[in-house]
Formats: sequence, C-alpha cells, structure tokens
Amino acid sequence: MKQLRVDIVGTRGYPSYYGGFETAVRKLAPYLADQGWDVSVYGRSGLDDSARTDGDPRINSIVTRGIDTKQLSTLSYGFTSMVKTAIRKPDVALVMNVANGFWLPLLRLRGIPTLVNVDGIEWDRAKWGRLAKTMFKLGARCTARWANELVFDAKAIGTRWQADFERDGTFIPYGGDETPIDLPVEPGLTARKYVLLVARFVPENTVKEFFAATPSLAERWDVVIVGSSGYGGEFDELAKQLDDRHPRVHWLGHVRDDARLLSLWSNAGAYFHGHSVGGTNPALVQAMAAGAPVVARDTVYNREVLGHNALFVEADPTVLSEAIFKMMQRDDLAEVADTNRARAREHYSWPDVCASYHSALLALVRGRQEEST
Repeated sequence: MKQLRVDIVGTRGYPSYYGGFETAVRKLAPYLADQGWDVSVYGRSGLDDSARTDGDPRINSIVTRGIDTKQLSTLSYGFTSMVKTAIRKPDVALVMNVANGFWLPLLRLRGIPTLVNVDGIEWDRAKWGRLAKTMFKLGARCTARWANELVFDAKAIGTRWQADFERDGTFIPYGGDETPIDLPVEPGLTARKYVLLVARFVPENTVKEFFAATPSLAERWDVVIVGSSGYGGEFDELAKQLDDRHPRVHWLGHVRDDARLLSLWSNAGAYFHGHSVGGTNPALVQAMAAGAPVVARDTVYNREVLGHNALFVEADPTVLSEAIFKMMQRDDLAEVADTNRARAREHYSWPDVCASYHSALLALVRGRQEEST
C-alpha cells in the first residue's frame, strides 16, 4: 500500500508555539507520522533554531513567502501555501482557518480533498477592523462552499455554522497534556497563592478588564501575567507599567517553554480565562489538565469546556476581582484541581483528538478513491 501524503496549511509552521493551531499541529503531525503518513507542514520563516530542534525529523517543514503584517499575513501566506499544495498534490490537505477558504478552489481543481478547521468566529473578534471582519466572513462562506469536510473545535461552533451557513461537520476539540501534581513552583512564588493570566493581548480576551483589576488583586496576592500582543501596543505597555509599579505583579511576556507554563497553571490559586470569542480554547483545556482552578468569562464556549467546576463572570473589573478573591479563598482548591484534571482526561485528551483527525483525513482519502474507481 502506498504511503499517504497530507499537507497541513494555515499555521506558522512546525514546530511552533504561537497559538492553538500550532499546538494542535505539534501534537498531530508526529501522530500521523506514527500512523504511516508522509506529513508536510507549511509555515513562515522566523522559527528559531531551538524551536526547530524540538521537532520530529519525520515532519517535512515547508516555508513559503507572504506579507508579514497583522492584516495580510494569514491571507498572503495561505495563498502561497495553497499554490504549493496544489502543485505537490498530496492525497489530502488539512487547512486551518477560514481565511484560507478563498484559496480552496485551487485544491478542488486539482482533486485534493480538504479538511478545514474553521477555528472560532473570527468576524466577531474585536481586534479586527470592519474590512478584516468582512474578509473573514467571506472566507467562511467560501469555506462552507468549497471545503469537503469541516472540523468544529466546539459543539457551539457547529451550531453557529449550521445556522449561518447550513453546513455540518465533525466535532474535534483540542487536547491537554496530563500533568504531574507535584510540579515545582516558579521561583519567587508560592503554590496556590498567586493569580494567573495566560492570554494573547487582544480585547476579546478581557485583558483590559483584568489589568484594571490587577492592582487590587496585587494588594493581597502575586499576579502573574503571561502573554503579549505579538506586535507591541497599548496592552503591552499597560502590562509593563503594572510590572514596574507593583512589586507583586510579574509580567513574563510570551512563554514558549511548555514545562514552565504547566508549572504555572498547576500551582496557581486562580487562573483567569477571559477568552470570549472562539470555541474550545487550547490554553483553557491545558489549564484544566494541569489542575488550575478557573475563573472564566461567561460564554457558551467556556461553559461547554468547564462544565460546572468554575466561576463565570462578565467583563467587569469589579465582578472579575470579586470572583478571583472568592476562588483564591476556597479551602477545597485541591478538589477543584482534581475535578478539572478528570474532566480534561475524559473529554480533552490529545490521543483521542489526534485519532479523530486521523479518521477524518482517512475517510476523505477513501472517499476520493471510491469516486475515481
């Protein structure tokens, strides 16, 4: 039997530590290689040497060109990657992000079946201007028309796509790594005595409201902030000011060390997850798997992931602060942590996630083979 080939398009490359798509690909690409696939991942230049040494040598990393700006990077790199994929003609393509929906006809013309992870509802994100939101919505319409199969990382995303575009798909969430319960505490911190934020600095992640609540939180506990905008700007400057002015505030910037992040989640007294747009968030799942007690923005997506084992709040600094105070003062944090670990293990394990992607890709290849016979 010939070796099946899959091209993965729409991330920053392999291995990359930038966001949810990149996390999924770091787990999925080696898994597919273990199943006998020839795996190629498209990406951008700029991965440092240390990141490259973390990767699996069986994975073929292909760098294409694009315009590296906030507005044009996804579209431009997606286009060049799709052109390359069309030329190479793998057995199937896994495409991340509906912005690449514009280029799906290139693969359709070449007879390459496509599995598209639609991600969240990008056109609802506050970080995008009107033009970008329009482009994402158009990209979603193109995806609904041209993709062979869709992946929804949350059931609520599937409901939204059925309502807006009359398209069904496959529910495949993100996973979390099981974490030892005795990870060392970050130097200078005390287990269960600090508040943690891990987020990209964009408005829909409730960053502004958390920063407004930070001074009052820092009067009693250490506050650890992990993240950045990636482009500098207002939120990065606010984080720096909080770090400079309050001795108990620690802004770590972007952290790509998985072991360090797991330690921070595992030992936190309260992890605030402010993401308001999107589906199953990889950081939230990993925080659960690490046993972090969670205070979360009250959304249908966060409730789907967390169940009843969290405190849910609106985007208000006072309400947010009160909820974090309440979580930090609970005397059953060990039980909360164990419950979160168990839920992550049951519903959000990487082996199950990767097996689901494998099945979906294999079904597309077999379907195309049956059509050609």
